[in-house]
Amino acid sequence: MRDRYDVVIVGGGSAGCALANRLSADPGTSVLVLEAGRADWRIDPFIHMPAALPIPIGNRLYDWKYETDPEPAMNGRRISHARGKVLGGSSSINGMIFQRGNPLDYERWAGQPGMKEWSYAHCLPYFKRMETRLLVDGSVGADQWRGGDGPLVLEQGPATNPLFGAFFEAVQQAGYHLTDDVNGYRQEGFGRFDRNLHRGRRLSAARAYLHPARHRKNLDVVTVALGTKVRFQGKRAVGVEYLRAGRPQYVAAGDVILSGGAINTPQLLQLSGVGNEEHLKQVGVPLVHHLPGVGENLQDHLEVYIQYASKQPVSIAPGLKWHKRPGIGYQWLFHRSGLGATNHFEGGGFARSNEDVDYPNLMFHFLPIAIRYDGTSPTKGHGYQVHIGPMYADTRGRIRITSRDPKQHPSMVFNYLTTANDRREWVEAVRVARDILNQPAFAPYNDGELSPGPSVETDDEILDWVRADAETALHPSCTAAMGVEEMSVVDPASMKVHGLEGLRVVDASVFPFVTNGNIYAPTMMVAEKAADLIAGNTPLPPSDAPFYRYRDGSPLHPPGDHRNEKSTS
Repeated sequence: MRDRYDVVIVGGGSAGCALANRLSADPGTSVLVLEAGRADWRIDPFIHMPAALPIPIGNRLYDWKYETDPEPAMNGRRISHARGKVLGGSSSINGMIFQRGNPLDYERWAGQPGMKEWSYAHCLPYFKRMETRLLVDGSVGADQWRGGDGPLVLEQGPATNPLFGAFFEAVQQAGYHLTDDVNGYRQEGFGRFDRNLHRGRRLSAARAYLHPARHRKNLDVVTVALGTKVRFQGKRAVGVEYLRAGRPQYVAAGDVILSGGAINTPQLLQLSGVGNEEHLKQVGVPLVHHLPGVGENLQDHLEVYIQYASKQPVSIAPGLKWHKRPGIGYQWLFHRSGLGATNHFEGGGFARSNEDVDYPNLMFHFLPIAIRYDGTSPTKGHGYQVHIGPMYADTRGRIRITSRDPKQHPSMVFNYLTTANDRREWVEAVRVARDILNQPAFAPYNDGELSPGPSVETDDEILDWVRADAETALHPSCTAAMGVEEMSVVDPASMKVHGLEGLRVVDASVFPFVTNGNIYAPTMMVAEKAADLIAGNTPLPPSDAPFYRYRDGSPLHPPGDHRNEKSTS
């Protein structure tokens, strides 16, 4: 390990792994990754077995176990927030669902002052560069919208369980369409999901980007290294202080890149004296630079599970039984197949809950089992469920340190359900989900609603249930937003922190608005695009690929597709 690096990346999570790969591709650039968690050992089945995903969440060996302050509109509940405490970050413990978001998310980004280079046309080439999309039959599904030779291999969910068939039939009976690819021309609709797993194993950012580059002599990775402070000389960042094995250490840097995620990045900025002057004074942190937007604009997705019992024994519930688990483990370990080789989030979709929105404000994940993330089940028998929640609520929260101790988790509040529009969309979300799950296609299976249950019917009852039962979908973002306005933190043209030199931010905290889906894919896209901006490479040329716009009456299928003549899916 050197005393000084050209680039020090604080955080070996999703964005940090991608940056490390791309920036160290230049042998003349020395790169150090500091990761506060441990290594993602190859022999660890709880990381690499896709179906084991409930085990790391809530486990202190894998999860930072963040928690909100009492949420004011959630009965004062503290909401747990899992974040990956391991190389690969949350990509090593997440649900492996790969959703880019809607093209209009990026048009919304580009509509902000100074953000025109973050339109869908500018972002799509980076989405394509990072991925290799595999279809159910194993063929590469590259086209105008999808990549075919990137490091992140994505496998399309097979969705062969008969409950998936009933779900896809039911959404059509409820008036919605199927779509060939929620990450392609038309997100709106229902179909198979892409998953970041390959050959029966989770493909985290560490496996896809970092490990293939570990042999490079100009790249070093240090784990169990907690970043505690960015050191400055005047307004220039010159290095990073960190703790390892309980001992304070320091490394000098030409450029410091914070990639700790939407919780840790604003925490480290504030610990380093970058943030709201009044707040930093209250906690006794000497001010380096007044930047009031640090830690503000916090956004997320909240979700509930609508769960039903099944009349027929077709769910994957038997796999939960203890006597079945050794066999499942054996089949996965030696054959990379069976129930252990999938995340089971193999299909779902996107829909609009009202005519006021321009693009889908609801996301559905369908599961052929009734279960919670903690592994608890509402029934001993068979069941199924959808995960559902609004995708771009107008609620905003904040993250703030409460002391100078870097080991102390910051105070955070998301303000879920605090706006009239959010509450309206929550009621709509539950009603849309119930409408789908009670269509004739489910008649052979529907043995009654388990959660929330038939006693929850009125708007107020639905909202009371959401307040008591909803969980985060684990998509914290937007706390160091790109832009050029007063509350912006990061320059969208360089990823530099406004008013400072030698300090950049690249992770989900730079989103100006959360996208309408899981945030892993857009985080990786941001890292890919940021790597070019940081390295001084010529950006990829913008795409001219069309995309579906509901308001404009776009065809359901790509222009030229013969199915548009029948207007069917």
